[in-house]
Amino acid sequence: MTVGIKDVARVAEVSPATVSRVLSGRAVDPAMRDRVLAAVRTTGYRPNLAARRLRSRHSNTIGLIVADIRNPFFTAVSRTVEDIAYERGLRVILCNTDEDPAKEAMYLQLMQEERVTGVILAPTRQGAKKASQTKAEHPIILIDRVAATTTDCVVLDNDAMARTLVAHLHAQGFRSIAGLFGAASTTGAERRAGFEQAAQIIGIPTRSLSVPHGEGEAERLVSALLQTPDRPEAIIASNGLMLMSVLRAAHALGLSVPGDFALAGFDNDSWTEFAADGLSVIEQPVEEIGRTAMAMLLDRLDHPNAAARKVVLSGRLIIRGSTIRREKSANQNGV
Repeated sequence: MTVGIKDVARVAEVSPATVSRVLSGRAVDPAMRDRVLAAVRTTGYRPNLAARRLRSRHSNTIGLIVADIRNPFFTAVSRTVEDIAYERGLRVILCNTDEDPAKEAMYLQLMQEERVTGVILAPTRQGAKKASQTKAEHPIILIDRVAATTTDCVVLDNDAMARTLVAHLHAQGFRSIAGLFGAASTTGAERRAGFEQAAQIIGIPTRSLSVPHGEGEAERLVSALLQTPDRPEAIIASNGLMLMSVLRAAHALGLSVPGDFALAGFDNDSWTEFAADGLSVIEQPVEEIGRTAMAMLLDRLDHPNAAARKVVLSGRLIIRGSTIRREKSANQNGV
């Protein structure tokens, strides 16, 4: 016996239209949504996705396109998006671009062909610009990277958080700071701008390194930096993968953190609490980013002509041993 939407509606004691609304991810009363999803499980209802695609313009599928799935930031955001999508009866197609505009374009085309309900995208710099200029058949919500105000987006206040790190290091007595920033994203550009502005206001020398995306690129640049005669007293890395690269380069050269230089950066990955006496980091609100992106996407489906919104979230500075004063470090070591 084939189970249909009317059967689900009868068990849930709602209208077939309400069932369709829940299954398409539209906003409904939470209690009513739970009743419908419970009825779906009870009846064993399975939508005919092929037929639905022919009748409608979307497939009850969310496209999630991230820049680098190796980065724990994107892993955490993806988990939140998937959890919410599952609750709403939506599927998720996850794609990884490796910061490559060509791969990004291919996956965006795939989303069109799959008639997805909407897309959550962490764009390349080129992709962020195109997203603001192209009218897609489905909503696109940008995460982590900024575009023009013609596209919905949810981002961290990158400029302010970079300035927070510089101010912290300066307050700890470090007077020369280097920064590592991704070359392929607007996030890296914003953090670099905040870093340089803060250093200029304080009046301390800095070096900004633009890191190409690719295996070993950050480690190569850091290794060269650490072997210069005027090695910086402190380094800021703009994501967790770069923090790891700095530690690898230092280890290969026989240097230690914080003994030879201080280290701070972005992303409170689980390992950062235990490495190098604990790394001082900006903790990003990854779950809130994922929840906000999904909420914006579902709201955009209900209000397609509303003005684009930009949500800017703040991070939290977590201070650990990697940025303690050199004098304190020396005293603790009995020097």
